[in-house]
Amino acid sequence: MFKNTGCLSSIEYSSLMPDEDRLNEGPVAIIECPEHIPCNPCQQACPRGAIQPFQKITDLPVIQFDLCNGCGNCISVCPGLAIYVIEKNYTPDTSLMKIPYEMLPIPEKNDICDILSREGSVIGRGRVERVQKYAFNPKGRVVWVEIPKKLYKEARNVRMVKE
Repeated sequence: MFKNTGCLSSIEYSSLMPDEDRLNEGPVAIIECPEHIPCNPCQQACPRGAIQPFQKITDLPVIQFDLCNGCGNCISVCPGLAIYVIEKNYTPDTSLMKIPYEMLPIPEKNDICDILSREGSVIGRGRVERVQKYAFNPKGRVVWVEIPKKLYKEARNVRMVKE
């Protein structure tokens, strides 16, 4: 489906997700990289070796969820913005997403944002917890967004709300 629509189908997406037991343990990276292109900075950025070494530079990344602690180092180096971290049980009622963000305006802590599905439709509202900036990528940021827990499987991006 990705080749036709530009977004992963629910079947394609579900094959990339850790199981519920792992999601309940704590933060974990999700890699939605569907194309065989020459790229491997995520594997090199992972301090725990959770992203397996590539046999060929065009291999798709493979993550061992049991080794991942959700640090997010891989998010900031991915040129395709294809990696995010989900912490399913951030609070009893909310989840936390750490997502790549390269748009304007730059969000700030406590800003309210629309939560978007993979297809880009609004599915709820969230609140910015933190914005990380990286010296090596002046355009790139990782935005931490608290979202309603019921949306953690559907949510993939955010759009800042103009009020």
